Amino acid sequence: MPANVSAEQVRIELGDRSYPIFIAENLIDQMSGWALPQSHAALIVTNTTVGALYAPALEVALRAHYAQVSVVTLADGEEHKTWASLNQIFDALLARGSDRKTVLYALGGGVVGDITGFAAACYMRGVPFVQVPTTLLAQVDSSVGGKTAINHPLGKNMIGAFYQPKLVVCDLTTLRTLPARELSAGLAEVIKYGPIADLEFLDWIEAHLPALRAHDPQALAHAVRRSCEIKAEVVGQDERESGLRAILNFGHTFGHAIEAGLGYGQWLHGEAVGCGMVMALHLSCELGLVQAAFVERCTRLIAAAGLPTQGPPLGVKRYLELMRLDKKAEAGEIRFVVIDGPGRAEVRPAPDALVAQVLERCCR
Repeated sequence: MPANVSAEQVRIELGDRSYPIFIAENLIDQMSGWALPQSHAALIVTNTTVGALYAPALEVALRAHYAQVSVVTLADGEEHKTWASLNQIFDALLARGSDRKTVLYALGGGVVGDITGFAAACYMRGVPFVQVPTTLLAQVDSSVGGKTAINHPLGKNMIGAFYQPKLVVCDLTTLRTLPARELSAGLAEVIKYGPIADLEFLDWIEAHLPALRAHDPQALAHAVRRSCEIKAEVVGQDERESGLRAILNFGHTFGHAIEAGLGYGQWLHGEAVGCGMVMALHLSCELGLVQAAFVERCTRLIAAAGLPTQGPPLGVKRYLELMRLDKKAEAGEIRFVVIDGPGRAEVRPAPDALVAQVLERCCR
């Protein structure tokens, strides 16, 4: 990154696979002066919505570094996080004779980032890629940490790989064009960091929620930076989710079941996670780990962020079937991220009967 560009930086410490996360406004326009991965060719992967807004500027910036810069545009939406979209990327790479130094640039939200990262992990057994997340959810969560995947009709993110980017570029300017519903979805992933790791951050989110929902640049910059700091600390200790990193899935076991059960794209990922956090909080309370007042506090915040707090009535049996496909499940036993006291989280199983009570309460 050039010295004349002012950006906050968070670093993911993973030995020789460490990388920076840059956070500031107007970063895409300034990338022509950066020390980017070297190659003769780059492929920008984006979607129909984001591509029209930001792909031309990124293409101009990258032409200062690469002799060949191409763009592949995927359909927009979680329902397109599939083998077919993945193959579009492979088709583009193969048609251009791309070698193993070709750099992929993921320009978009979590779907684009996950698919592009998975393509980078697979093509020629691994090519470099850069995350350029354009949604709040992607900037605070999915672009950081190297989780890449596509969905399967039976389960979300069940086919993928751990594969780290070379860097993450969080251009806060892109959040200005984010629809209110997408911004709320991203706030779910911001909010989760408070109950699992940082009560002071939870206090800050409560105080600044109106500013965040109003796209205030200073509030968004702090939310992105602090979220990335917490995730970087966790990922640096447990890159492949063998233990501690699983706490970052707070609300996701329930949330992924909602997404799969309704059909991908019916609820946004962040909406399902927000509702899933409410369910996980109630489960934590039923297990005797937190007080009802804390559940009520967090539920109010999730609702105030514009997120659903009541789940769809899929039926207890269907929820349990879908949650048994969760990646944290072991030998068919569902394991949940629960709050083990405010600001702390752990992963543990819970009796089906207790989970059923929570589902019946939260899915009226």
